[in-house]
Amino acid sequence: MTEYIKIGALSGKWSIRAAGAVIAETCRALELTERGYDPVIYFPRDDIAMAFLDQTDKIFHCPHKGDARYFSIITKNGPIENVAWSYEAPKKDLVRIKDHLAFYLNDKITIEQV
Repeated sequence: MTEYIKIGALSGKWSIRAAGAVIAETCRALELTERGYDPVIYFPRDDIAMAFLDQTDKIFHCPHKGDARYFSIITKNGPIENVAWSYEAPKKDLVRIKDHLAFYLNDKITIEQV
């Protein structure tokens, strides 16, 4: 890891709800802590209903993690735009988050331990 970023496995089962519907459940969630930011939970792509996510054109470059690709979640009431991101090719020290997605929390997205 880097001196700014730590990654650890979370215990228990975690889920993500988008507009009330469960779109992910996992016992393999990771918590990334980065100095100066709130912790972020990353879900393995294999445990997410990816059929409800569409990759967007948005890309963000983080000097510590690499380039993040963004996703919108498609719901009955329309898309929740650019609400998830993934580091497809993270920096060498952060390879544990490869093939994982993280989600912004808002009034339509919740992450909870179940």
